[in-house]
Amino acid sequence: MTHQRIIAMTLGVVSTLTMASAASAATLKVTIENLAPQQGIVVTPLWVGFHDGTFDIFNVGEVASESLERLAEDGATAPIASDFLASGAGVVEGTILGPGISPTSPPVIPPGAIATQRFQIDGSLASSRYFSYASMIVPSNDAFIANDNPLAFRIFDDFGNFLGADFIVSGNRIWDAGTEVNDEIPENTALLGQTTPNTGVTENGVVTQHPGFLPGGNILSAFPNADFTTLASPSYQVVRIRVEQVPEPGSTLGLLIAGSLLGLGYCVRRPAIFRNRQI
Repeated sequence: MTHQRIIAMTLGVVSTLTMASAASAATLKVTIENLAPQQGIVVTPLWVGFHDGTFDIFNVGEVASESLERLAEDGATAPIASDFLASGAGVVEGTILGPGISPTSPPVIPPGAIATQRFQIDGSLASSRYFSYASMIVPSNDAFIANDNPLAFRIFDDFGNFLGADFIVSGNRIWDAGTEVNDEIPENTALLGQTTPNTGVTENGVVTQHPGFLPGGNILSAFPNADFTTLASPSYQVVRIRVEQVPEPGSTLGLLIAGSLLGLGYCVRRPAIFRNRQI
């Protein structure tokens, strides 16, 4: 058997193994970057989940779930994670922690900060095809960001091919959970002075687009660049979220082997060139 045929067959095996590995499992990196100006909006640790398209976090005009209330009022992600796993829509979820504002502060994601986390996921499963996210906006009483459409971000197609996501959440996509009155009293407002979860005046409302913080109120006094309504809210960029695929070690190894074999083929053919050369 010729060296060329051996190399071709080996390359075919490497290619097949690499594709099989990529089709069955993938390492995804989710990144959140706070795009708000300094002294602007801060976001709490970001909850993310991969699912089959049926996990619906909220609907505008409807009462928020208890788990959404806990996220929107206190930044707590454990309740929504519990609801997600109980729903059967997916099995891969997690909370991406930020660096915090100071060494002693909670792991929030302040303006200019970037936070990432990697997830192992099987892209061939229907339960892996869609992506959802949720985070509280602070300071606030019950402001949050999340996708209201569970089908908004498709990560894999029906054949397990990675599609990814890269999008910006702007000011007009900040929601009010309708669970707590927006009084901006420090004792009731996360990141202003609230020390105990689930405090504040109950509103008994529904989820709506957030109307903005009180002019001259406590929030804008402490965070003067947090007014996401002043720049025609779509122009106020809050966060950028990206879902990228990280090359698998097996794929990298396959490329290295392929490159080595191609180099070997060159070396095998090279002496023949010298044999035919007139010296």
